[in-house]
Amino acid sequence: MKIQCIELQYINVMWPHIEPFIRSAWEAGGTYEYTLDQYKMRLIDGTWAALIAVDEENKIHGAAVINFFNRPDARVGYIMSIGGRLITNADTFEQLKNFMLVNGATKIEGSARESVARLWTRYGFKEKYRVVGVSI
Repeated sequence: MKIQCIELQYINVMWPHIEPFIRSAWEAGGTYEYTLDQYKMRLIDGTWAALIAVDEENKIHGAAVINFFNRPDARVGYIMSIGGRLITNADTFEQLKNFMLVNGATKIEGSARESVARLWTRYGFKEKYRVVGVSI
């Protein structure tokens, strides 16, 4: 599998192909902090970046949405959404890390449900904190 970034000018063209992966991750997450339209808007305006995992025939098997931001001592590549089979082995994780490094990230983070957090421990992720919330 090869991890590729979708260039900004192609987001609208590729949206129908990546939306099902984003939707499945969004539905599984259950928090709904962003709508699917907001994901699309952030990708189109260049605030967030989209990655895809493709096979030898260029068939898409997964997609991720990344938000880069700065902290005082780190630049974070934050995985906003990941669906399908984007990170499936050490090679695809290395490709993800390289994308993050090329974009200046010194850390990779993401919110994840418990099962995904367990899966990502095999790539060195550690739980930093748990987030809870309530609408008032």
